[in-house]
Parts: sequence; C-alpha cells; structure tokens
Amino acid sequence: MMQNFEKLGQELERMGKTEDIKKLAESDMGLKVSRMVDAQAVEAAARSGDSQSLQRMLSQVLSTEEGKRLAESVQKLMQGK
Repeated sequence: MMQNFEKLGQELERMGKTEDIKKLAESDMGLKVSRMVDAQAVEAAARSGDSQSLQRMLSQVLSTEEGKRLAESVQKLMQGK
C-alpha cells in the first residue's frame, strides 16, 4: 500500500501537480477536511495495508460538503481544468 502512495507522489511530481496539491491541502477547505480525519489512524491503516479502514475514512470525509468540494477541486486539478 505504501508503495502505491509513493508511486502516486512520483506521478504527481512528474505531472507538475505537487505544488498545486499542497496549495489545496493548505487552503481553508483543505484544512477543514484535514481536521475531520485522524492523521495517525490514516497513517496506521496505510502502513498496515488496511484498505477497508482507509475506504471507510474516505467515505466519511466525502459524505461532507467540504469533502465533496475538495474532491471536486482535486479532480479538476488532475484534469487540468
């Protein structure tokens, strides 16, 4: 699982999207969403390969308006819009 995250990071860097993703994460919307999750729980689930827990956490975030807006912003960014 961690290898997938590393590959994702490398792909974002290759596409020149790393700074844009950081800006989104540090935006008001990104900070609101980050307060919704337990970073240690996310890291533990990712390190152990617990995809069910990660999926559950993501679903909880995406069920909020802030989470939906952030996901839409990431999607637009990745599509180059």
